Amino acid sequence: MSFKKDVILLIKPYYWVNILMSISYILAKRAPMICNYLWTYLFNQADQCELDGRETEILFFLLIVVMIRTRKTGSVTMINYLTSSFTYTKIANLGLWFYSDIRLGLIYGVLFILVALLLPEPTYSGPENVVYFRTENGLDEELEKDKNVNWLVTFYTVWNPACVNFAPIYSELSAEYNLPNLKFGKVDIGRFPSVGKKHHVSDSSFSRQLPTVILFRNGKESVRRPYADAKGKLVKFFFSADNFKAAFDLNNLYKECKDNPLKVPKAITAAEKKKKN
Repeated sequence: MSFKKDVILLIKPYYWVNILMSISYILAKRAPMICNYLWTYLFNQADQCELDGRETEILFFLLIVVMIRTRKTGSVTMINYLTSSFTYTKIANLGLWFYSDIRLGLIYGVLFILVALLLPEPTYSGPENVVYFRTENGLDEELEKDKNVNWLVTFYTVWNPACVNFAPIYSELSAEYNLPNLKFGKVDIGRFPSVGKKHHVSDSSFSRQLPTVILFRNGKESVRRPYADAKGKLVKFFFSADNFKAAFDLNNLYKECKDNPLKVPKAITAAEKKKKN
């Protein structure tokens, strides 16, 4: 996703409201007018406009957690980083507000719940050409049906943040590169764990394999990301659009499929039918 698209997305209420909630405590502490109104005027508490040692420790710990989690979820754009960090920053702010004053903590907690209910995260609504396999045997049946069709298949779970981040990228790529002999599919291995087990993709909550994308050529696995090296160690892969195109050589694969289209069975004319009879 380009920087321009990220900026356009930031205009949506979900993002700017969550950004304000994520920086609310620091903003209240460091902005003299807000700080004086909240603590001095409303609650008659003096000397509250500086961060104490405990508050500083919480903020530094939050920074470390956000950095670690965004790396683990494969965040590669500004929007991904923000989305991955919102939960942790808002929970930290909730703790800080309660630490400062229980009444302010309760107010923030109510806002936390209301925002979660009324402002769900925006989802991709553009075009896509993705086949969602709804049965355990759906993928195998498609692979056996016509081995001249190349399949790019994503193994995912709905609860995994990295899968959620990758979903709009995959949808956009499917709309751009889909051909009759180059198709895009998805399997929810949280719903069908046996499919994940068959293709050696773990659906564990601690799994580092999610999402996994496999390219099937001639009905067999050709390339997968992420993959295990010779020592069996998983090689981390960041699922950006450019990385995906490079890893699966998508431009050349598309050209190859376009230059060698599927042969459509010739329709039998009425004259040919009469001749056969």
